[in-house]
Amino acid sequence: MKVTRLYTGEDNETHFDIIDYELFDNGMIGRLSNKIKVKELMFRETDGDYNYDFHPAPQKQFIVLLDGEIEIENGIGEKRRFKNGDVLLVEDITGRGHKTKSIDGKLRRSIFITLDE
Repeated sequence: MKVTRLYTGEDNETHFDIIDYELFDNGMIGRLSNKIKVKELMFRETDGDYNYDFHPAPQKQFIVLLDGEIEIENGIGEKRRFKNGDVLLVEDITGRGHKTKSIDGKLRRSIFITLDE
């Protein structure tokens, strides 16, 4: 399963990467990854005009987009769009961070899953 990772590079700017979590056959229940230790889960809603300037993530976390569409700009100006079903691993807790804005004008719902470090 492919997950987009945001992380702080040696230049103190946020960069994108792709992590491919391997899934293993578990018979009738489908394919599962190895377990990942997590700490908390939060539900979130943001309005359709959400536009948050550069900010680092408050903690390392997975973000699962349930609906809505966003654009994230990293520290070197690269922009990527994400929509329902996409999963992000946000680890840019230092440096300038990233920008996030809604691009479809609709309410966005997501799940934040903080990592147990």
